[in-house]
Amino acid sequence: MNGTDKLAIVILAAGKGTRMKSDLAKVLHLVAGKCMVVHVVECARKLAPEQIYVVVGHQAQQVEQEVRQHFDAHFVLQKELNGTGDAVKSVVPFLPAHIQHVLVLCGDVPLIQEQTLRLLVDGHLDSKDSLTVLAVNVENPAGYGRIVRDDSGAVLCIREEADASASEKKINTVNSGIYCFEKNFLVSGIEKIQCENNQAEYYLTDLVEIARVSGKKISVVSMDDPRQVMGVNTLEELARAEALIHELNNELS
Repeated sequence: MNGTDKLAIVILAAGKGTRMKSDLAKVLHLVAGKCMVVHVVECARKLAPEQIYVVVGHQAQQVEQEVRQHFDAHFVLQKELNGTGDAVKSVVPFLPAHIQHVLVLCGDVPLIQEQTLRLLVDGHLDSKDSLTVLAVNVENPAGYGRIVRDDSGAVLCIREEADASASEKKINTVNSGIYCFEKNFLVSGIEKIQCENNQAEYYLTDLVEIARVSGKKISVVSMDDPRQVMGVNTLEELARAEALIHELNNELS
């Protein structure tokens, strides 16, 4: 994989995780003996060990302390939890001038694998995209943002579940929450995100529509293993991740 010396990785780890029914920040819950965010940082370091930016917010000090026990990383505070777009925007001022591409990961997706991220970044670099989305094909798309395309297959937007129409909710290709951006597009595009949605948040996914309107090149890298991009939002999902991580490790060993 060429160009990873010019790659920065942003890991979103600021959320509260209220559905976990716990006082502990969501990304600090354990999977296979390690906090979820530590699994994600561990994977990210295999691609860009010097340029890892962890966005912290809820229980910021505890999250930073936990990661620092294992790895060196940069930490950026999201002062108000106003959505994923706002979280990534908080990192932009800290990105070094030599960085040309930015990979965005979620701190609550502990099963993501190195080869999947390399596939995404390689596809992004080879196609010279402004934005590349990692998508996954699932049987039950409930809860995910849908990848909406036109009749020619071109990506139109990512529609969050809360904002999706009845026909859009039937789409089975969904957003993993993992993206690779050309940095210059990210810096300019993120200023155009509005919070005109049902959650009143700044969605990072709006950058797809912003890229399309601007005539920028967008690609989707699809995969068929939803286990790797499963987000953990509940105690039930935490238990499932615990079982699946052993299953994945056995397959890869």
